[in-house]
Amino acid sequence: MSAFIVTGTDTGIGKTVFSAGLAGAMGAHYWKPVQSGLEEDTDSETAMRLGGLPRHHIVPEAYRLQAPLSPHRAAELEDIEIRRDVLELPNVSPLVIEGAGGLMVPLRRDWLIIDLFADWQLPVVLCARTSLGTINHTLLSIEALRLRDMPVAGVAFIGDANPDNERTICDMGGVKRLGRLPRLAPIDRESLRAAFAENFDLADFRKKL
Repeated sequence: MSAFIVTGTDTGIGKTVFSAGLAGAMGAHYWKPVQSGLEEDTDSETAMRLGGLPRHHIVPEAYRLQAPLSPHRAAELEDIEIRRDVLELPNVSPLVIEGAGGLMVPLRRDWLIIDLFADWQLPVVLCARTSLGTINHTLLSIEALRLRDMPVAGVAFIGDANPDNERTICDMGGVKRLGRLPRLAPIDRESLRAAFAENFDLADFRKKL
């Protein structure tokens, strides 16, 4: 199958917006395997709206957990065990898979989301901030992926331009700079589509599939 994992160096990075832009640009399906927090728009709903995705391109979440907490804790509060056999890859292609938070987010107290990603062995797009602190967080994330022999497609930066941070991460991490998604105001389907087309080359994604 043709698929990418989109993850971030932390929660709130902007990986849902990036995932929406990528899925929309590629005409791909979108899947958020584990959703924590249902009071506001879910990431699937946001991706559908911002990416202009038809509803049949949104793969239903395997787990929908009420509390806006780490998946392991949200699941415990509902007496749910997140199981590997439930998290089988959907048979659709191309597919953009968005993780929950960062790589070391626990799905259970004995199982991290990066462990699930390592089972899948799909190319990973790492979303990173451009601001202070991003070098440490991003290089640690790259190292964690490499320790598990995972293919890293590259880093997608999100935020205001910071050429030195971006260069330092790519040089020291030995990864490709895929582009930078700037702050968008307003952020809607049209502004995201235009920004994605201007700042990313789809050839960088297609050759990984």
